[in-house]
Amino acid sequence: MNVIRMSTLYAPTLKEDPVGAELASHKLLLRAGMMRKMGSGLYSFLPLGKRVLNKVERIVNEEVESTGAQEVLMPILQPAELWHESGRWSDYGDEMMRVVDRHDAEFCLGPTHEELVTDLVRHELRSYKQLPCALYQSQMKYRDEIRPRFGLMRSREFLMNDTYSFHATQESLQEYYDSMGAAYERICKRLGLDWRAVEADSGEIGGKVSVEYMALADAGEAELVSCECGFASDVEAAACCPHPTVYEHEELEKIATPGVHTIDELAAFLKIPATSCVKAYSVKDADGAISVLFVPGDHEVNEIKAGHLIKGFAPLTDEEMVAAGLHKGSMGPVGLPAGVKVIADESLKAVTCWTVGANEDGFHFVGAHPGRDFKVDAWADLCTVKEGDACPVCGRPLTGARGIEVSQIFQLGTKYSEALGATFMDEDGMEKPLIMGCYGVGVTRAIAAIVEQCHDEHGIMWPLSVAPAHVCVIPLTVGDDLVQPAAERIARDLAGVGAEVVIDDRKERAGVKFNDADLIGWPLQVIVGKRGLENEEVEVKLRRTGEKTTVALSSIVEMLSFAHRYHFKKDAGRGTFDGLFR
Repeated sequence: MNVIRMSTLYAPTLKEDPVGAELASHKLLLRAGMMRKMGSGLYSFLPLGKRVLNKVERIVNEEVESTGAQEVLMPILQPAELWHESGRWSDYGDEMMRVVDRHDAEFCLGPTHEELVTDLVRHELRSYKQLPCALYQSQMKYRDEIRPRFGLMRSREFLMNDTYSFHATQESLQEYYDSMGAAYERICKRLGLDWRAVEADSGEIGGKVSVEYMALADAGEAELVSCECGFASDVEAAACCPHPTVYEHEELEKIATPGVHTIDELAAFLKIPATSCVKAYSVKDADGAISVLFVPGDHEVNEIKAGHLIKGFAPLTDEEMVAAGLHKGSMGPVGLPAGVKVIADESLKAVTCWTVGANEDGFHFVGAHPGRDFKVDAWADLCTVKEGDACPVCGRPLTGARGIEVSQIFQLGTKYSEALGATFMDEDGMEKPLIMGCYGVGVTRAIAAIVEQCHDEHGIMWPLSVAPAHVCVIPLTVGDDLVQPAAERIARDLAGVGAEVVIDDRKERAGVKFNDADLIGWPLQVIVGKRGLENEEVEVKLRRTGEKTTVALSSIVEMLSFAHRYHFKKDAGRGTFDGLFR
């Protein structure tokens, strides 16, 4: 194995944080010479970054292949006809990058590949005898983000491993779905991540069953809740169990509330908790029909849940509210304009009288009784869950956290196979739609998640499994006849036993070399100096802990290649010396 030389390595490091970089991962990947910005949401990977990318991709591919999936490669450029067939050409929204060729044919740059893979197999997988079948690829994806930011966390071009499985029965899908879930757990462990598997909403992909694998990080865009019983979910998907309280008031009474427009203002005005108030949201469906949604005053409407309930869901604008005869900040279920539907969160069933807007500016009702003073047209789970809510499994309070979505698995069912006519013949000679699953790992996003979890004020602290190299040998002087030859010999010997080694043979000050070594994040640093060599010793620094150990020159290779006596203080994903280079 060749030794990498810093003197010739294209790894331009930066002393200062780049302008516009907000997250630690964005700053450090740029500063450490791993990547460079080429445009809004577009990045080039430099040699060290590409080494990390290759390692993450290899780990993902290995685990996906362990489930029996076979690798394919599908086009990035996708014909619009397939998306029209599935019905998603318009539904997918503005994030889809659309192009027209010289013949005026429409295409998109693939944000995902459900349509393409279904078209790929619909003429080939025709019998139950060919099922199950799973295909995967590592492919660039494109999303026209309205505001690309946070480096690799929200970019316009990103590398993704996506797998698609095809089945004859739901039982077969469930079996493969479980095996892929186990593979994704192994991926998270091998990447050295602190992660959680959480219930998730399927979003634009579709299907009713989905799990996300989240790397816990304060910088994460997703909000999570979890419980000691093992329940965990994205707040968008979790069943919500609020605890509204009743402000007892037998008779319906209209109260003047001048200047009161928010729940907090109403609660303060009446000197009652927000949990005793009812919050209202006005929305419309695809046909323009208007509904008002009601939730406990200390919660918010979950637009994902509402979107599943109301086709074409969209909040009303202020102008639309005025036109509909609704009063912002004073809406309630009593006396709504004709034709407006009342939909309430299920938790409000237990509230015998509501404190709510009076549908008149500057007035609210207390003592509004469901059934007596107004009718609820539908009850549903409408709230966004939050920390402290009851766990839907055991009832204990939920704990909140933030996470970065690294991967997600879906049970698609027959959504795409029915739309695109992908059918097979079962054992009884009946033609049935293929039952599908979909599984995706954001490879480039995983790199950002690793750095968010593995860094300090000095730079990156790569887990061994994905580090651009395992060991950096740092000669404190270069060009002499003692230190550099010894460092070269150590580097060659370590490479000879399978280590990935870089030697900092630049004619730079020791401080520059140490700073770059910490910034880039080599897991191990072997520091070779004249004073140590006089005692036939070198110093070994463990990047993750900063711990330094003096090691005999004669045993350095044995220690770093086997070293069963010396371990990292974290788990195997983050690195143990045992089998370090195997």
